[in-house]
Amino acid sequence: MADKVSKQKRSEIMSAIKSKDSAMETNLRKELSSLGLRYRKNVKHLEGKPDIAFIGKKVVIFLDSCFWHGCRWHCRIPQANRSYWQKKIERNKKRDKEINKIYKEKDWEVLRFWEHQIKKDPRKAIEMIGKSLARS
Repeated sequence: MADKVSKQKRSEIMSAIKSKDSAMETNLRKELSSLGLRYRKNVKHLEGKPDIAFIGKKVVIFLDSCFWHGCRWHCRIPQANRSYWQKKIERNKKRDKEINKIYKEKDWEVLRFWEHQIKKDPRKAIEMIGKSLARS
């Protein structure tokens, strides 16, 4: 099935998608800051460039978009260029597992939250982060 928009328009649409500082990320970070929690964001020197990192506590947090990370409930693969998107999302999922493994081998705690979890109940994510930090 052909794409419904031109190649140029598709490029514009895709380039507008943020890789950092999405609404989901900024909202969660505001909540963490309001609790007085100090963190680093988008830490380049850490594996996978976590969205939020508590380096001293050895806790990293990844906020996974339902589309890009292949949420089984919400990810809808586009019909146009379907095989490309399936491969792309599968590579992302594989990389996520590899990153989790690297951190676990280094005794870091990895927390991953789906986009829909943050949208539905950000307080629950905050509670889980708080519990993780208390254990560290």
